[in-house]
Amino acid sequence: MAKKEMKLEETFEKLNQIVEALEKSDVSLEDSFTLYQEGMKLLKSCNDSIDKVEKDLIILSENGETNEI
Repeated sequence: MAKKEMKLEETFEKLNQIVEALEKSDVSLEDSFTLYQEGMKLLKSCNDSIDKVEKDLIILSENGETNEI
């Protein structure tokens, strides 16, 4: 079964939780690296979502010019 895609807000919240975990002094190096990797994947997902929304906001006019909403 395919993994359910998180909403942008949920992804930001998860990123915030990762940052908070990384700021703790008792986190091991291995755990820090795992959290970092997860955070980078989530950040890429956020960037991809934002890029998609930006592309959706660009509308082609009748004469082929692009106009942003």
